[in-house]
Amino acid sequence: MTALRQGPARAVADVTQGMLLATIDIAAPPHRVFRAVTSEELTRWWGSEETYRTTAWTGDVRVGGVWRTEGISANGKPFSVNGEFLVVDPPNELVQTWRYDWGPADNVTTITWRFDAIDGGTRVTVRHEGFGDAHAACAEHALGWEQVLGWLSLNFEVRP
Repeated sequence: MTALRQGPARAVADVTQGMLLATIDIAAPPHRVFRAVTSEELTRWWGSEETYRTTAWTGDVRVGGVWRTEGISANGKPFSVNGEFLVVDPPNELVQTWRYDWGPADNVTTITWRFDAIDGGTRVTVRHEGFGDAHAACAEHALGWEQVLGWLSLNFEVRP
């Protein structure tokens, strides 16, 4: 079994293919990390006061079920992201569509989450694809996923 690598999230975008990969090791078991991504718990960790905060999460976590998040940007502007669950295999894999309200109407992409058990925790890998010719959006999302996975990891840090 692979061991836990402490450190920040890493992401790389292949803008010509319209996809990115991001990964981080988290000191928590896969079932806990899966739950943090697929429940109201997501509102505790997804965001920061400097960028944006996710304030609501709803979802029917089953194949064909829908999900939605809402939030507020740092400048006070509301936003939402929604989609459908395509694969639900707890605690190993989650595949969902991703549509955000601040982009073009046809901006549906697909996210595959992998939660692999490693010594000391879980290796989380995100594959976000379907950006097509939206090269700048693909590259921006790679940076965004590094931040998001960092927030997810902080959710499991021991607090005094």
